[in-house]
Amino acid sequence: MMPTQRFPDLENASVLITGGGSGIGAALTEGFLRQGARVAFIDIAEEESRQLCESLRESVHRAPLFLHADLRDISALRKAVAEAAEAHGTISVLVNNAARDDRHAIEDVTPEYWDNNQAINLRPLFFAAQAVIPGMKSLGGGSIINFTSISYMINEGGMPSYTTAKGGVVGLTKGLAGALGPYGIRVNAIAPGWVLTERQRKLWVTKEGLEAFIARQCLKRELEPADMVGPCLFLASNLSRAITAQVLIADGGVL
Repeated sequence: MMPTQRFPDLENASVLITGGGSGIGAALTEGFLRQGARVAFIDIAEEESRQLCESLRESVHRAPLFLHADLRDISALRKAVAEAAEAHGTISVLVNNAARDDRHAIEDVTPEYWDNNQAINLRPLFFAAQAVIPGMKSLGGGSIINFTSISYMINEGGMPSYTTAKGGVVGLTKGLAGALGPYGIRVNAIAPGWVLTERQRKLWVTKEGLEAFIARQCLKRELEPADMVGPCLFLASNLSRAITAQVLIADGGVL
């Protein structure tokens, strides 16, 4: 369920979301759109993204701006950021959500696989932030929200390059927060638990595995993409104006 609370300062805000066409990202796109924000999102999946835009046009009566780009291509990322700002005004909220949690065994990882994984799961977060920072400085502030994961905190062993990247997201968050705080720019991270997106259900979920994981949670229910919207809206809004360099864990109480 989408949050029903309103965050008045997000109305008409220029918001950019990476990986906003499906999964958690699609929920975030809808959540900010329902707040009255001007939302742009970057995604590599063209068909899914265009379907989302049409669906939101019907359900919310407004549509986000879809920008097709491969985040591994930094020049394409920078171009998409510029297009979002041109369409919606200077970006005041950046949500670095895009990631790919493919499972991989240690012995199968090649240097090329490692570099590609980091180029998806870590590198674009820095360069997306770099691209929006000048505009945020001109506004006198802004909010950057980076999505990490509890996977590296619980010693998940089935995807070492991914967990390395997600640990790196926290380091990046804290480093950017220290550098950008004097300009009024806040940088925080959200660490989801096991959120049951369509991709998760298709590729990784088993009945036994899900039951075992929920047994570790304090909240004995499945986590949905919409569960990440409230934490993200909070960190984007002025309600969290004294909060920066923090990691908000939204995992149903595993940690």
